[in-house]
Amino acid sequence: MSDHYYTEKPKSEVRECRFDWRIARNTLSFVSVSGVFAYGSRVDRASELLISNFKPSGAHPSVLDMGCGYGPIALFIKARYPHLDVTALDINERAVYYTKRNADINNLYVRVIKSDLYSEVEGRTFGDIVSNPPLAAGKAVTFRLIQEAVRHLFPGGALQIVAYHNKGGKSLKKMMEETFGNVEDVVKSGGIRVYRSVKMP
Repeated sequence: MSDHYYTEKPKSEVRECRFDWRIARNTLSFVSVSGVFAYGSRVDRASELLISNFKPSGAHPSVLDMGCGYGPIALFIKARYPHLDVTALDINERAVYYTKRNADINNLYVRVIKSDLYSEVEGRTFGDIVSNPPLAAGKAVTFRLIQEAVRHLFPGGALQIVAYHNKGGKSLKKMMEETFGNVEDVVKSGGIRVYRSVKMP
């Protein structure tokens, strides 16, 4: 597998970028890192849109962030909804390390696990699953993320995915419709959409 961010052991030189970012009245401090999505001095626009528009389904007070990168989605959700039990997963060991580090920097507790999709949380269910999915990994991976989400959600729980609609998002939305029997556009902004499917009771 090429050394893009959906890789277990990035080989790129470690370069760090420190910054503060504010979303929905919460300001957090981050260290982003090369070899992990999305390296730079700001939270990427797609993740920011997902964070800003996330509301818990209420099915269960737990959230899974699938493909957490350096942790912005998981950590902002925890900061905004402290009562939620938040778990962050990534196959990239550098992502796991920096999510833990950023959780410590912000004094937030999230469970961080190195996992190839759902492999390390088999048997666990969540109230919500959120993801800015690793499109670079290809449709086989992103479709599995959607298809396997059903058995990891409580009834009434929701899967929320953010993507550029004309750069792979359209096919993700179609797969969500086929898998869950429902899908809605929560928000549209600058070509980015947040799609939401609910596991029916």
